[in-house]
Amino acid sequence: SFALHLHAGHGQATGASQARVALKSVDQGFPQSLVAVGRFNEHLSLAKLERTAIRDIVFKECKMLGLHFEHCNEFGLAFSFEDCQLDHSSFYRTKIKKTTFKNSSLKESDFSECDLTGSIFENCDLAGALFENTILEKADFRSSFNYSIDPELNRIRKAKFSISEISGLLNKYDIEIDRIV
Repeated sequence: SFALHLHAGHGQATGASQARVALKSVDQGFPQSLVAVGRFNEHLSLAKLERTAIRDIVFKECKMLGLHFEHCNEFGLAFSFEDCQLDHSSFYRTKIKKTTFKNSSLKESDFSECDLTGSIFENCDLAGALFENTILEKADFRSSFNYSIDPELNRIRKAKFSISEISGLLNKYDIEIDRIV
């Protein structure tokens, strides 16, 4: 079994280099887990995440297209994203409470059956993102845009939305909402 430990304070360059090596090994199908603690930036698109343990990682300026986070080891799964491209990624059935997504693109991403309680979506593009049977209680979408969330199919109690994007909660009704004041 192979484990990579990135500890906060070791610097971003070292973390990025070590993470690249570990993820290449994962793609080759070796039985292992990646245990990463820290902060790094990297191009990780289409990396295979089977059995990967991601704990307390801050992904910054990463291109992470088409990743399947549901294949990660769920024990201690915790991360945040800043200035990342996560288009076409899947978080299906993950329990990622209080996750922060900041200034990121999440177009066509799948959050079905995910627990995002208390998560923050700050200035994120959620065009085409899928929310079905998702727990969004106390989640904050106030500065995000292009989302379509059906309140009847998702738990949104105490979630926060901006008035300018309120139409994203009403899309299924095919109604017109004027923004004229």
